[in-house]
Amino acid sequence: MARYTGQKHKQARREGVNLLDKTSASLARRLNIPPGQHARKRKKRFSEYGGQLREKQKAKVTYGLLEKQFKKLFRYVESQKAETGELLIALLETRLDNVVYRLGFARSRAGARQLVSHGHILINDKRVNIPSYQVKVDDIIALDPKSLSNPAVLQAMEEKAEFLPYVVREGASGKLLRMPKKEDLEVPFNTQLIIEYYSR
Repeated sequence: MARYTGQKHKQARREGVNLLDKTSASLARRLNIPPGQHARKRKKRFSEYGGQLREKQKAKVTYGLLEKQFKKLFRYVESQKAETGELLIALLETRLDNVVYRLGFARSRAGARQLVSHGHILINDKRVNIPSYQVKVDDIIALDPKSLSNPAVLQAMEEKAEFLPYVVREGASGKLLRMPKKEDLEVPFNTQLIIEYYSR
């Protein structure tokens, strides 16, 4: 599956918001300066379309999706009877790579994606290596026993002390208790503008 391999800081600076799963002093200093040689001279004035585009880009960067994946997901959400914005966030949050990140098995979504694609994650005792796999309610997500000797995984698990209300973790396994809701988390993008973007 294709993925973005460029500079993460450049993406965050383009949007003017820290969309990464970690902070750094260099990013904090330069977050309000867009990337590019003449970025300081440019004034940010977005049209209505430009504002909608930027919100869509923020969502893609946050969850590590490319355009084709994100558009396909949105079209599916749009065809359902549920509230579009709520369902969009729920499906993004229940991607396997994101659930692994939320359970604290990795320090970032990129790290969680790598754990999944390298076969370190089991769902209901079956190995799954597809980052976009949609986790279902009551699924048991566990680390492969061999992964418990990985220092990066152990460090990530030690650092994660608090969990969002729709997931729970006990030792090296966790569970999706229910589908996420908008009020469960703060996302750095406006779902209404994303809906307007794809409704043009």
